[in-house]
Amino acid sequence: MTERLIELVRLPRRAVHVLADSAPAVFLLLDERAGGILVNTPAFCEARLAAVAAVVRPSFIFYPSARGARDVERWRAATGARTIASAEETPAIAGTIDESVTGDVRLYGRLDFLMLSGRTRGTCALRVKEPPGLVFFGPAFEHAAPQMLRPHRDDYSYENRLIGALGIRDLAFEYAFCDDYVHGSSRIGPGAGKLFSDGLAAALDA
Repeated sequence: MTERLIELVRLPRRAVHVLADSAPAVFLLLDERAGGILVNTPAFCEARLAAVAAVVRPSFIFYPSARGARDVERWRAATGARTIASAEETPAIAGTIDESVTGDVRLYGRLDFLMLSGRTRGTCALRVKEPPGLVFFGPAFEHAAPQMLRPHRDDYSYENRLIGALGIRDLAFEYAFCDDYVHGSSRIGPGAGKLFSDGLAAALDA
């Protein structure tokens, strides 16, 4: 099996890669201070581990929701990374979570967490606040839906999703990454902040 990481964004202090053909999407954020942060994990295999390790050995694994948490223990053991999820989502994840966070926790001052429950009980986003600004939304929002936000039968609470959307409309960010990312068709930025603001406004007005 051949696995590869595709570079999506290269900035002065960080970069973002995606694991090809992963669903939910698996991203690798490289940050000059935090090191490598794997966002979601796919089913474990040595080829995928090698593809990630060829870029960087992750220091952290962040799970926006239980939906992207596959083979948690194997990835944790193989990388030595500390696993992170929101305190509300941690009980739904099959595996060890080293840090159960709330919205007031930060990594190295420039990275923080946004609580966006609704798709799952404890859906959480990871934000890089330093300009140009990046947000890893997990399943909270979608690239594929024109409105970025649509109800699903298995939503924990669509009302909570709407409340969370109200909270991010004024966020400043240029790049956004969601679980439904499809390489070559999903728009990630720059300009994602305006794209999401307009799309969320349409959803909230619907």
